[in-house]
Amino acid sequence: MPRHARIDIPGLLQHVIVRGIERRPIFLDDQDREDFLSRLSLLLQETATDCYAWALLDNPFPLLLRPNKRKL
Repeated sequence: MPRHARIDIPGLLQHVIVRGIERRPIFLDDQDREDFLSRLSLLLQETATDCYAWALLDNPFPLLLRPNKRKL
């Protein structure tokens, strides 16, 4: 079943869920988590996106984001 197109409006809160392939763990160790947080931080700055909440679970993990200028 095809999914609906995302409503992508700057300033609108987005609940993003990241899931690993075949529900396998996304993060294998603490270094993976640290690397992800570093990359996420840079991406949030570059795209002027606010991150209000996250939970670095092995699979899946949620993010609550608000893009302020550019679309996600």
